[in-house]
Amino acid sequence: KIEDLEMTIKALTEAIDNLKAEIAEMQVQMKRAGEDREKQNKEFQMTVADQRETQKLLQAALKVLKDFYDKQGAFVQKKQEPAGPPPPAGFEAYKKSGASGGVMSLLQQIISDAKAMEAEAIRSEEDAQKAYEDFVKETNASIETKGKDIVNKSE
Repeated sequence: KIEDLEMTIKALTEAIDNLKAEIAEMQVQMKRAGEDREKQNKEFQMTVADQRETQKLLQAALKVLKDFYDKQGAFVQKKQEPAGPPPPAGFEAYKKSGASGGVMSLLQQIISDAKAMEAEAIRSEEDAQKAYEDFVKETNASIETKGKDIVNKSE
């Protein structure tokens, strides 16, 4: 009977030690997850700041170009004689490509891309924050359960 009790005590002591080790490991994992989350958040902050700065600069450039072209429109000659001789046979007159949108539309596209990248970064940040919060909640619940298990096995 004493031998059975000693075996039970030994088994419970080992179980308690294992639970303590598991709790310590979970706490280490939570600390690492917190550090990783902090790094992710810093990257997010930088990405959003970069995209907003890009949008701001491109909007300013777009405004300058728009103002310039609007002013130029007042000075453009309505009827312009072709410079030099007519194009040789086989060559067509120079025409702007119908597919090209010019510098202003290119800048507008880059601004749209920057806005889309900012929105994607915000969505990713929200998802990462939720995943981190869920992880911490589940880990804390598990630590609490294991702590109660230790108390029960100690008694």
